[in-house]
Order: sequence, then C-alpha cells, then structure tokens
Amino acid sequence: MSERVLITGGAGFIGSHLADELLAAGYRVRVLDNLDPQVHGADAERPAYLADEVELQRGDVRDAEAVRRALAGCDGVFHFAAAVGVGQSMYEIAHYTGVNNLGTAVLLEALAKAPVGRLIVASSMSVYGEGRYLGPTDEVHDAVRRRREDLQAGRFEPGEAEAVLRPVPTPETKHPDLGSVYALSKYDQERLGLMIGEAYDIPTSAMRFFNVYGTRQALSNPYTGVLAIFASRLLNDNPPLVFEDGRQRRDFVSVRDVARACRAAYERPATAGEVFNVGSGQSYGIGQIAAAVATAVGKPQIEAEVTGRYRVGDIRHCFADIDKARRLLDYSPQVGLEQGLAELADWLATQRAEDRVETAREELAARGLTL
Repeated sequence: MSERVLITGGAGFIGSHLADELLAAGYRVRVLDNLDPQVHGADAERPAYLADEVELQRGDVRDAEAVRRALAGCDGVFHFAAAVGVGQSMYEIAHYTGVNNLGTAVLLEALAKAPVGRLIVASSMSVYGEGRYLGPTDEVHDAVRRRREDLQAGRFEPGEAEAVLRPVPTPETKHPDLGSVYALSKYDQERLGLMIGEAYDIPTSAMRFFNVYGTRQALSNPYTGVLAIFASRLLNDNPPLVFEDGRQRRDFVSVRDVARACRAAYERPATAGEVFNVGSGQSYGIGQIAAAVATAVGKPQIEAEVTGRYRVGDIRHCFADIDKARRLLDYSPQVGLEQGLAELADWLATQRAEDRVETAREELAARGLTL
C-alpha cells in the first residue's frame, strides 16, 4: 500500500500543487486546512482546483484535536500551514505569531507523541533579510542593513555612503537577519521542526522558498506573492504598484518546480537536518517583472506606478544560490520565467480578482509602515 502523507495548509497555492505532484507519484494525500477567507474567499469552500483524490479535513493547525485526527495513519508530513505576508505581519503580530509559531508547536507536540517517518517544513527566503553582497575587493558582506535616513531620502541601495556593494546569489550558509514578524515566525518554524525532528528521530528538512508564482494564487489577497498582486491590478485595469524605484532584485520560481523540490527532499531522508534554498537561481528587477506580467496578460500599455516609498520589513536584493539543492536533491528548475508567465496568463484569463491593493497600502501608511 502506498504511503499516506499529510500536507498542512494543503488546500492553498503551493500545497495544492504539491498534492498533485505527490498523487502523480503514487502517494495518498490528506490535507488539513482551515480555508482562511483571506486566501479562499468569504465562502471558504473546498477549492475546485484541489484534486478529487485529496482527502480534505477542515481544521486549524492550532487545534490539537484537529491535528491529531489529521495525523492518524500518516507516514509523513509536509508542514505548509502559515499566515503569509511581510507587510501584514508587522501589524497583525498576534495572528502571525499564533498561526505560524503556535501552530507549528501544536503540530510538533503531536508528532512527539506519534512520530512519523519524514517531515518537511516550508520556510522562506525572508529569513535572510538582505541577501549576500560583495564589496569592492570581493569581500563578503552578510550583515547588510539599510538605514532609515537613507530610505527616507530615497537612497535605496545599501552601502552607498561607504562603498559600492553588489548583490550576489545567497547561499544557505548566510546567517539569518530577521527583519519582519513574518521572517521571525518562519525561522521559528524551521528551527522548531529541525530541533524536534532530531530529538524524536523524525528525519526533517526545511525548504526556504523564494518568490513562488503560478496558477492558484489568491488574486484577491493583497499580501500574497508579488506576481499575483501585479496580476490582480492589471486584471482590473490598474497599474501595478512598485515600491522603491523598481530596481530591487528577486528570484522568481515556478510553483511546479517548488513541488518537485519538496518531493525530492521527502524521498531523501539522508538530507535530514538540512535547509535548502528553493528558487530558480536567476534574479529579476521588480519593475522588469511588472512589465513582463503586463505583457503576458495582454496589457503592455499599463505601466507600473513606481511609488518611491519604502515598506518597513522589505529588503533590497535577495536571490537564491541553489547549488546545494542541485547537489543533494538533484533539483533543477524546469520552468523558465517566459513559460511560467505564459501558463499564469492562460489561467488568469479564466479568473476574476478583487483589487485590494490600495486598501493594503492605506493600512500600511496609516500605521507608519511606509516611508
């Protein structure tokens, strides 16, 4: 009989794609998800995209009894349940800490009583803060932080006053620098998972996702991935909002590649105790991406609105060094950006989106979280 695996948060964007990947490989898949209205809409029904073969149990990861029921008979766990969003985490502090930190603790307490054979924890590139930089003589700078006075003056590149720094791919060896409540909670999730996994002999790995994009993103959630936010604006004939000057660089990776990486990690228990970057290994400017999304959805005439403002908790540059995943997981991204955007555009043509970006921007501004 094939293995049964549990995906917490598995009715969401990344979790549902992982479910498809696992089903295709012969696994039986159970999902525990609270169908959060911010992600799934006010009706909060089972998503149409969730495969029929998936057993969905509706429940909250903070509910010990719901977690116990979901774990019954499972051989392994993918822990993806989380509140997601850097900006929102800076004012919904208790919510993010409750879902991400406490939810993980509840799950791990259940696993301590009834261990499984494998645990994969979803983490985030946000734990790095700024990515790795090199200085004028190629010296490594791994503790870069931008100064408030520079940001208020529109000087967004770090190191301008002292020396020229250039961003380079960020490896897993870079020390975390936790600049938001969300980043802190994701680091807590991965460290708790690795700690309890080692203590109870549950082979555990953590996956640091970079900017994941693809079909099934929550288009009406203004705190989801930036490509989905841009798409939501464009579908409503509004310009994408780009903070700072649009030259900040990120790594965009297809959700289908992320699902493959997670299955690869699950099937290699020898990687227990390791953390992995999951990205494309490429970097793109945010302004460049906004223009690419506009072209993909057939609205190249709508130019991005570059705000020149900084959001507290944001970083300038961070993109992935994926050499470790290549070596240990045999991970190789299969979906290039052009193909991925074409797939996204085809799906977007069938979707409607409520544009809540202005509301989110006003919320941040009212709380002093934009400069």
